[in-house]
Amino acid sequence: MDLRTILVEDEETSREILRNYLTKYCPGVNIVGEAANVDEALKLIRNNELDLVFLDVEMPKGNAFDLLEQVGNRTFETVFVTAYNQYAIDALNSHASYYLLKPVSIDELIKAVDYVIEIKQKENDLENRVLTTSTIDKQGKITVPVQDGFEVVSVNTILYCKADDNYTQIFMVDGSKKLISKTLKYFEEALDSFGFARIHKSYLVNLNEIVGYKKGKGGSVVMSAGNEIMVSASQKAKLLAHFQ
Repeated sequence: MDLRTILVEDEETSREILRNYLTKYCPGVNIVGEAANVDEALKLIRNNELDLVFLDVEMPKGNAFDLLEQVGNRTFETVFVTAYNQYAIDALNSHASYYLLKPVSIDELIKAVDYVIEIKQKENDLENRVLTTSTIDKQGKITVPVQDGFEVVSVNTILYCKADDNYTQIFMVDGSKKLISKTLKYFEEALDSFGFARIHKSYLVNLNEIVGYKKGKGGSVVMSAGNEIMVSASQKAKLLAHFQ
């Protein structure tokens, strides 16, 4: 598993040692940036999707706890690397994954990285189970993956779905929309028992939200929000059968 990582340490020598140790002994770590103070670290965190941050406590322009407070809700793990053991309780209260004392022990560093990999793998396994095998529940809801987790959506709030390469745009009854990293085929199967129909290679519609039909080779349906969506000729008979 590849951990996208940054090193936050004001001493250049300490950064170099940690970088060399990680490169040599922890091949699963991908260092995407380094910072010497809180401001630099905050910029890196906001501009990258990270799995892990190695974090010194005392730095110019604030300390590690100031940084984490500014970050707010975070999705990455933290490993504190410091010469001072008096911060251990504060690190624990900040949900640190590991606490390393300088000079850094290679064995302890490897343990820290392995522990974070284990955490991330468990998170990924849990998310994959939620987003695949338990997609539908009996109350007519589905879970849809979003960038920072998943949302639970009532199927009756979905107006229609539109294919967008390997993504799907979900258009909601309230006018909002969501871009989901799943194919339209995925949603066709997930919504099969909830009154949705594939009317075109690019469209899956909520039959309960259709308010009209316009004739043509395939014709088109008019949705409750006023949207007019083309029906492919091959799907026309199947669609009209729902309204007989």
